[in-house]
Amino acid sequence: MSKFYARRRVSILAAVSGLIASIAIFNAPTASAALPTPVSAATARSYLAQLTVATEDRTGYDRDLFPHWITQSGACNTREVVLKRDGTNVVQDSSCAATSGSWYSVYDGATWTAASDLDIDHLVPLAEAWDSGADSWTTSRRQSFANDLTRPQLIAVTDNVNQAKGDQDPATWMPSRTAYRCTYVRAWVQVKYYYGLSVDSAEKSALTNYLASC
Repeated sequence: MSKFYARRRVSILAAVSGLIASIAIFNAPTASAALPTPVSAATARSYLAQLTVATEDRTGYDRDLFPHWITQSGACNTREVVLKRDGTNVVQDSSCAATSGSWYSVYDGATWTAASDLDIDHLVPLAEAWDSGADSWTTSRRQSFANDLTRPQLIAVTDNVNQAKGDQDPATWMPSRTAYRCTYVRAWVQVKYYYGLSVDSAEKSALTNYLASC
């Protein structure tokens, strides 16, 4: 093979490789939620073993008992902080509202370009927290729980997916993306452990089974 054709072949291969890489980038998720990294599966299993098992009690629950979307800094409330954190190329206006950006919902694999298509999910729902111990908390502690940016408790996801989840625990609802389930249960256990919340028997069984395969 002549040097000319050898060089030409290398150039063609390089061009094809570049095209394939470009296609891969184009088809990849444009953003990825930045949930604080949960504890390891081993640690989650250890935490789960220490959680109290108790029957849930919804008596007296009211979402307003958990002051949420409080101001975090300047004009930005908790929802707006999470939207900025979990998106890519997020632009906010002077009141901190997201006017553009891209968000990848790890629960269902959908990508969105309008903030109105996203809900901020309380990974451990407020009603679930109430059922498992938060009914005895002060309002201040419930506020901290509802706006916790340090633990893996808040995440931007597709709004109708979050609404379908509602206040369900892992015994009855899990993200449709199986690749995210290990992260989800690790985060769930970490949050419950940190806040001293209980689990019911079906919830503990589901968590145990999911963590066994992490």
